[in-house]
Amino acid sequence: MDTIKRSIELPKDHSFFLFGPRQTGKSTLLKMLFLKENILFYNLLDKETFLRFLSHPSLLREEVHSRRKEITHVIIDEVQRIPDLLNEVHLIMESPNPPFFVLTGSSARRLKRHEANLLAGRALSYSLHPLTIDELGSDFSLLKALQFGTIPSIYTEGKEAFAIERLRAYVDTYLQEEIEREAQLRRIDRFSHFLLIAGSENGNVINYSNIARETSVSLSTVKGYFQILVDTLIGRFIYPFTKSVRHRLSKHPKFYFFDVGVARALSKQLTVPLEPHTSLFGRAFEHFIVLEIMRYNDYNRLDLAFSHYRTEKGVEVDLIIETPRGKILAIEIKATDTIDSTHLRSLRSFAEASPGAKLCCVCQAPHRMERNAITILPWQELLTWLTEALAPDHLPR
Repeated sequence: MDTIKRSIELPKDHSFFLFGPRQTGKSTLLKMLFLKENILFYNLLDKETFLRFLSHPSLLREEVHSRRKEITHVIIDEVQRIPDLLNEVHLIMESPNPPFFVLTGSSARRLKRHEANLLAGRALSYSLHPLTIDELGSDFSLLKALQFGTIPSIYTEGKEAFAIERLRAYVDTYLQEEIEREAQLRRIDRFSHFLLIAGSENGNVINYSNIARETSVSLSTVKGYFQILVDTLIGRFIYPFTKSVRHRLSKHPKFYFFDVGVARALSKQLTVPLEPHTSLFGRAFEHFIVLEIMRYNDYNRLDLAFSHYRTEKGVEVDLIIETPRGKILAIEIKATDTIDSTHLRSLRSFAEASPGAKLCCVCQAPHRMERNAITILPWQELLTWLTEALAPDHLPR
């Protein structure tokens, strides 16, 4: 597979943070973006580099001030490992003729916990995700993406057996060992059990009480575990749709992992075939579509708000999108290729509660159709429809 051009656009004339889970391609992207002779590159995963700066953070200032004239950018990989290093970056930025800084991180937890210096607006912030449909182009396979996700090194693995082993290794070595270390957990066995349950419950409304009972920990501990996953960029909450943000945050959210393959690995389903027309396939399809929309939002800097709709009678819409100017889009996700009136019932219910919302059912139908103000949309046309639906008041770049 040829080098993959990423959709994210990063500035060369400004300092910035680049956050994203491990192995999403942050280092590879930066090495493609900048000429080797123009950068100082520090990898804090390298033990020698890490120990050197941990003991003497001021060494960074000395080395940057002594840099060659052609050095325009300083890249610090996994900067969250030494939060105090950001104080040195700040001081360098305030000195005469500073270079630009590119600061990558696979976790925001340690930065928050140490109240790290986030440079007070001197550095922009971007997020990098696993590969998207657009980035993969003709190399994209829906079934492969649903089975193994789109982390670059895993998706591009030629052999299915190796892709499975890579995912297992990712979950075992990174998600469990690294996050456990990052969060300084005392009961690793309980957190590991929690990860198994969280993977199985991916995309469902979180029942904290049930998970606490199954993992033999307190309700507050379960909530803390989920927050660890959010802080380490492994997943995110989607809260229920209400007109009040305060009420929204008081209700139970859904939780989505950052990658379909990672969720399947955590729930021990990698060797279970994904068969069309099964609930397993449908859940993976919904998960992938939700992630595609979130990545589209981040890469186009749209500031969209996401929620899900659920009534007391159990009527649900998978994803509600709100623009900064108040436009509302409701998206129901179905893995079927034949849509009937029962598939659209929840969207009609939402239309009654929120008149004027744009309604869409993303599915595997072969052609786009309009049915009573609801767009029935092949998944391949999702991003085109989103661009149309968001216009004219909030177009992507």
